[in-house]
Amino acid sequence: MDNVYLNRHFLCIDLKSFFASCECLERKLDPFTYPLVVANPHQGNGAITLAVTPYLKSKGIKSRGRLYEIPPNIKYTIAPPRMSLYLAKSKEVVQVYLKYVAKEDLHIYSIDECFLDITDYLKMYGKTDYELALDILKDIKTSTGLYATCGIGPNMLLAKISMDIEAKHNKDFIAKWTYKDIPNKLWPIYPLSKIWGIGPRMERNLNKLNIYNVYDLAHYDRNKLKQKFGVIGTELWNHANGIDLSRIKDMQKTKDKSYSHSQVLFKDYNGENIKIIIREMVEVITIRLHENHKTCSSIGLGIGYSKSVGGSFYHQIKLNNPTDNELEILANALMIFDKFYDNLPIRKVTISCGILKDKDGIQLNIFDNIKEVEEKEQIAKAILEIKDKYGKNSLLKASSLLNDSTIHDRNQKIGGHHS
Repeated sequence: MDNVYLNRHFLCIDLKSFFASCECLERKLDPFTYPLVVANPHQGNGAITLAVTPYLKSKGIKSRGRLYEIPPNIKYTIAPPRMSLYLAKSKEVVQVYLKYVAKEDLHIYSIDECFLDITDYLKMYGKTDYELALDILKDIKTSTGLYATCGIGPNMLLAKISMDIEAKHNKDFIAKWTYKDIPNKLWPIYPLSKIWGIGPRMERNLNKLNIYNVYDLAHYDRNKLKQKFGVIGTELWNHANGIDLSRIKDMQKTKDKSYSHSQVLFKDYNGENIKIIIREMVEVITIRLHENHKTCSSIGLGIGYSKSVGGSFYHQIKLNNPTDNELEILANALMIFDKFYDNLPIRKVTISCGILKDKDGIQLNIFDNIKEVEEKEQIAKAILEIKDKYGKNSLLKASSLLNDSTIHDRNQKIGGHHS
């Protein structure tokens, strides 16, 4: 297998309990011995725990739960999220990575996780991939005070899974998997949702086919998976067999081809009041299009239902003409919603605008009035200039004053959280 598939040296590095560790650093506390939770104290007992310290994890407390899920006998400190602090610390860590690899061999997956292709650097440093990973993790700790875990693999997939599944349990926080480890380490994994890229809904769909662990998935008929799930089915089979031909340099070529905006809600919404949220999110993403002089040719809407019922959907509409018009984007998003909504309580919304192109003029169809279109363009430009000068909350729609609106609060945040 080593000769057939991608056989390089990838590192997947994750900053351990990142938000909580940053807060402990600021307070000169040890995250391995101190019980700290990052959550918004103003949202009551239902607030999402954005991060918990390794100490609390050792007590069985998970990140991305709710405060009320923490047993009453466990005492802890709540730290309000500070995205400006986390972004600053994340930039410090990126500077550490760039000591070892060039920018084109670094893929920042999230604020606390990245991939490094170190294949072409091992000979230069005279080190094995494990030795170089050890150096980088030590440098992160020395330079920033943060702890990190690292997975090493011949492709990005195995590097990621080895980090997720094994590295956190090892004394040095490093795990290395090769293709030879697939039968003993990858195939026994259960449940399927522990694997990168398989969520609870897909897990349920696979369970209906009597696929319960990665071995079952790897040995299922590949053609039947493709027939059932399309291209995703083929990808699932490949991943179950440890196959991933992705390269960081190829990923960078496709970067920034869509804009998306997601929001986790702090109460259940329904088919009526959720439209306020969709309208506000479309406004945010439309402003981003205008700021970057882009148009889009596809609109996507995703809805995640409350944990009590489970499930979600995501669908896209492709447009005949590219647009940056807020009303047009909103109309298409609502069309998707009305078609696929199951009348269940909603806790998450995602809006995306894809197939981005530079805006090089006004696109008209035969029904458009050029004067009206130009006026709308001028209004949009004026609104953008006012918000840029006086702040995002300087101009709000009347619906933004309703109790179900969240835009006023979100406009005061960075990355969805107060700075």
